[in-house]
Amino acid sequence: MADLKNPCIKVCAFKQDICVGCGLRKAEIKAWKKLDKPERRALLAEADMRLLGLAATGRRKN
Repeated sequence: MADLKNPCIKVCAFKQDICVGCGLRKAEIKAWKKLDKPERRALLAEADMRLLGLAATGRRKN
């Protein structure tokens, strides 16, 4: 995971405070620029798990 750029894919629709495009919560999106690399890596891992959960329930947009 060399690239730690913002994971936004310009699909800003929220289900239970989670963006169905990138998997981040609203507060995390707002804080993204202030996070260091380890915090971003951890957040990206959490976002990936959230997206898997949304996909399993049929709520993730592709």
